[in-house]
Amino acid sequence: MDEGSIRTTAVTGRLVGVVATRAALVRATRLQKPPDLFELRLDSLYRFLDDIESAIPKLRAPLIFTARHPTEGGRNGLGAATRRTLLLRFLDRAAFIDLELRSLGQMRTVLEQARRDNVDLIISSHTLNDTPPLRILQRQSKTAANSGADIFKVATRTDTRVQLDRLISFFETNSREVPIAAMGIGKLGAESRRRLAQLGSALTYGFVGEATVEGQPSLIKLRRTRAAYTI
Repeated sequence: MDEGSIRTTAVTGRLVGVVATRAALVRATRLQKPPDLFELRLDSLYRFLDDIESAIPKLRAPLIFTARHPTEGGRNGLGAATRRTLLLRFLDRAAFIDLELRSLGQMRTVLEQARRDNVDLIISSHTLNDTPPLRILQRQSKTAANSGADIFKVATRTDTRVQLDRLISFFETNSREVPIAAMGIGKLGAESRRRLAQLGSALTYGFVGEATVEGQPSLIKLRRTRAAYTI
């Protein structure tokens, strides 16, 4: 599928500003035009928990909290117990929590508390070295839906056209048992996010401050791009 074949539609997906450093946290509190959501990366910010507490009232958008698993790009090598504690600390301030598909068993107490508190759930999968075959992505999506996800987030390596086309094919052919937020990382990461946003990805992520993965565009660039193709 070539880029010219993408249909132009009104974009309904939400923009997410990713905050992963102390400096980015300060910047996020000062944005005149905040995104639809902020994602606070607790695995990156865990040394600055008091700063997070101080910043939260100044962040003028609903919040996603995640404490990423080290195998899926989490920083500082945090174990399951530490990540659980971080998520539980901020759960009452969350609109969403993001739990990796692989972490659902370890995070059962977080998941149960989130359900009691009516916090929405993003179940995610991050494949850093490739884009898996279609059947695996479809299986992950089905498992996420059966596990109660409000959104299934999938991020895969998109260094080649083959990888990017595979991710787009998954997005276009998935049965939509659950809304999908799909994005690529790597050489074609920025292009993947633009194209998938046009196709209706539930969430599109851009950094505040500095990128957390290769190919992640800035929130400012995403907003400009979205304005250019939205009708």
